[in-house]
This record gives sequence, structure tokens and C-alpha cells, in this order.
Amino acid sequence: MLLRHIARPLLASSFIYDGLQAARKPSEHVTAAKTGSALATRALGAEPLSEKQVTALVRAHGIATATAGALLALGKAPRASAITLALLTLPLVVVNQPFTAPKEERPARTERFLRNLASVGAALIAGVDHEGRPGLSWRVQQARAARADAKAAAKE
Repeated sequence: MLLRHIARPLLASSFIYDGLQAARKPSEHVTAAKTGSALATRALGAEPLSEKQVTALVRAHGIATATAGALLALGKAPRASAITLALLTLPLVVVNQPFTAPKEERPARTERFLRNLASVGAALIAGVDHEGRPGLSWRVQQARAARADAKAAAKE
């Protein structure tokens, strides 16, 4: 369908842009990433990451996001790349949640939080799009039904 060929690149464009920005200019994202990594390391009982490690993590996340976005835009493994984008965006949702932020930061964090939530939702919708073809679960059910019919026919 023509709509998919237009919608996927449109959806992917923001992921590609954000990923490239994070890879090229990680310093803009390091502060938020430090907060998220501190929460994760504390929960895991591990030592906090250094500034250099967080910067490398931000770059790697940006490259992965841009790559998955490019694959989605090009229509290469669109379902897998869309699900990957949703999973890569989930940490951003957690880091940007406004509920525990200081009052002066809440409007900006709320905007980022909602944008990230919307991106996860859109990527999930794109990830479950079967392009009009039956999914794996439907094919398995049909194969089981056909096998049961064949067994029933053999007994008769």
C-alpha cells in the first residue's frame, strides 16, 4: 500500500534526527542519561557509570536509534526496526518523566515525556503491521487446524 511507503519514512524521520543528534552531540543528552543510568545502576547494585561511559552509552544509543530509523524508512525489516525503536525509546520515557522533576523543569520534561510516549506508541503500531499478510500466530493456528482436520479425516 502506498500509505506505508509514505508513513514509515515520516515516522522514522524523528528517530533518525534524534539519533544523529545524540551521536554527534552527546553532551546535550549526558545530563539526562546520567540520571537514568544512576537509577539503573542503583537498582542493580552496581557502581555508577563515569562521564566517559555515559557519553559512550549516549552515542551508542543514538547510533542504534538512527540505524533502526533508517531501516524503517527504507522498509528493510520494518517490523523488527519499529519494535527496536519502541524499545530504544522506553529509557527516554523513564528519564524524561515529569512526576519527580523540580517544578521549573516540569513543563519541558512533560513535553519530552509525551513526545517519547507518542513515539513508542507509533513505533508499536508500525511494529505490528502485517502489511495485509497473516501473522505468525494466525499461520500456526491454521496449520494446527489443518493437522487436526487431517487426523480426523484419517480416522474416518
